[in-house]
Amino acid sequence: MTSLRVVVADDSVLLREGLVRVLVEAGHEIIGAYGDADSLLADAPGLAPDLAVLDVRMPPTFRDEGVRAAIRLRTELPGTGILLLSQYVEVAYAQELLGAGSGGVGYLLKDRVASLAELADAIDRIADGGTVLDPEVVKQLLGKRNDPLTSLTPREREVLQLMAEGRTNAAIGKALFIGVGAVEKNVTAIFGKLGLEDSGTDHRRVLAVLAWMQR
Repeated sequence: MTSLRVVVADDSVLLREGLVRVLVEAGHEIIGAYGDADSLLADAPGLAPDLAVLDVRMPPTFRDEGVRAAIRLRTELPGTGILLLSQYVEVAYAQELLGAGSGGVGYLLKDRVASLAELADAIDRIADGGTVLDPEVVKQLLGKRNDPLTSLTPREREVLQLMAEGRTNAAIGKALFIGVGAVEKNVTAIFGKLGLEDSGTDHRRVLAVLAWMQR
């Protein structure tokens, strides 16, 4: 695990301090903790963080401040990893963030992060340029457009959901108890049926799925 320079933004003091403690225990350096997105954005250029962990809803409107800040960070500080933590599945915001960058992003539900190991794994994958989505976020993303999915078999749907979570072919095979070769055949079939080109990387596959859903 690589130690990262991390900034945290959450308007709840208890959640913010708890998250800081968890990240420190995981071996990361907290270089800033904020109760609102504007304060984080003001300091970020001078701090040059490796990762920003943000709540979706923060002052003053408690709507989409976290997402707006994340997109601005990716514009002003390319390469900064982004992890959104929320109590809610905000499908439109997830699509907007995932469609605005080229990897190193995540969207997890606070109540479903079950352990330090799970959070640490998500952060490592984001730091490596991957995409991490809570399964419930993926479920609702895929549920936004049902008709084009009718051509997929039940197994292809399972593979697509795991693929959209950012899982590798090997990880998908392990989760579904099938070989990597079988996973590759399903992936090829999925892209063929949806008219999408397999780019060969997990994040591009996720972007392709999201791009298709937003057509």
